[in-house]
Amino acid sequence: MATERIQPVGRPVVGAIRPPGSKSLTNRALVVAGLAVGESLLVGGLDSQDTRLMAEAWQKLGAHVEWRPGSGRAGEPARFSRRTTHPTRSGARPAGGGWATREQGAIKVLGTGGRLTPGPVEIFAGNAGTVMRFMTAAVALGQGPYLLDGVARMRERPIGDLLEALGRLGVAARSTRANGCPPVVVEAQGLPGGSVTVAGTVSSQYLSALLMAAPYAARDLEIRVSGELVSTPYADLTCRLMADFGVKVEYEPYRWFLVPAPQGYSGRCYAVEPDATAATYFWSAAALTGGAVTVLGLSSHSAQGDVGFVHVLEQMGCRVKESPAAGPDRPAALTVRGPKRLRGLEVDLNAMPDTALTLAVLALFAEGETVIRNVANLRVKETDRLAALAAELRKFGAEVEELDDGLRIEPPLKPRAARVKTYSDHRMAMSFALAGLKVRGVEIAGAECVRKTFPDYFDRLRGLVSGKPPKSV
Repeated sequence: MATERIQPVGRPVVGAIRPPGSKSLTNRALVVAGLAVGESLLVGGLDSQDTRLMAEAWQKLGAHVEWRPGSGRAGEPARFSRRTTHPTRSGARPAGGGWATREQGAIKVLGTGGRLTPGPVEIFAGNAGTVMRFMTAAVALGQGPYLLDGVARMRERPIGDLLEALGRLGVAARSTRANGCPPVVVEAQGLPGGSVTVAGTVSSQYLSALLMAAPYAARDLEIRVSGELVSTPYADLTCRLMADFGVKVEYEPYRWFLVPAPQGYSGRCYAVEPDATAATYFWSAAALTGGAVTVLGLSSHSAQGDVGFVHVLEQMGCRVKESPAAGPDRPAALTVRGPKRLRGLEVDLNAMPDTALTLAVLALFAEGETVIRNVANLRVKETDRLAALAAELRKFGAEVEELDDGLRIEPPLKPRAARVKTYSDHRMAMSFALAGLKVRGVEIAGAECVRKTFPDYFDRLRGLVSGKPPKSV
């Protein structure tokens, strides 16, 4: 088990960085590219444990996936094969936002056209919720038995609402342990279509999974959402991505969705934005140290809801500046400048629950109490994140009240050193590393878990703090 020792900084952190591609966008793009007719290039797509698992799943289902590394020459316009549908020419902007550059690399996908390899097929999802949930719906388009399984924690994460929805549509999908959790078996005979209601209170991924498979159903698929849909920006992200690949979705936001059938995705060049959740760690480095950090490739118009974390930072006393894109060598950018002292606040993070971990660590150094609400779904992520946060924050001397749907955090007068347990959760590791910028003696145990979404996170953080970021940034 790897341990990272974080060195505190004695000056404001100042610099610019482009985080890796969004995991949420990359894994959704891999789904639609895997179903598409023709070849797709996902420029700037994330290369990590979770996205490799998604790619492996699609290769088992008949798609061809090839990872193309970047050149390392920042800002060089990409020129791709003539075989690519909608190629990006020098200086052209591909679908999805951003600018295509060779420096970012790409994932090449030759899709199945909706004709999946017949079962029996076994898919291993690790602890990637997007792989388990999205592929459970996708394999319903095939023929024969499909088994989806993961690590021990995945076998504790709920998927029953999605299985029930598929069942009501005529798909034989079941939890092998009859407990609403993986392993899952889908006895596929195609997706009939029709009308169904899906619960929205646990995860928006159930809705996204059904939406992305829907164009290949035998008839129109109408989906109604019961209860309050959590993480609503992810539903918007899914619909925008589907439109970029040529599929029409009609909807009344967060309540009703209709995907007319038959439709199909068309392969294309698609630029994957930098990961907005990853960006929160670098903005927070500026917030903690009174510095100024610019994240390249993101704007306030991003499809990713977590970009809204900059407004949370504003409420804590930070200043935010946005710069529009002006070409491949001048991407859009968001800069956060930290205050002399952060202010505590009370905030509803239902639309961006993953940022609660970043905010919880900032709360250790804020003036006054911080209350995080409406993030009950954090209990069914890679770990029970609310319980894990409470336990680790207390090691620093904070008084923490664990609420049903959040946390109440009273910061210590002087945070103390701590050895942080990550619970094999990448976001626990990345968030608590920030505390080490201010407190000497912070260690992150089990730090290798960042491979899930950001393999070189600690190198990137050290590079930004030292003022010597890697050449690829």
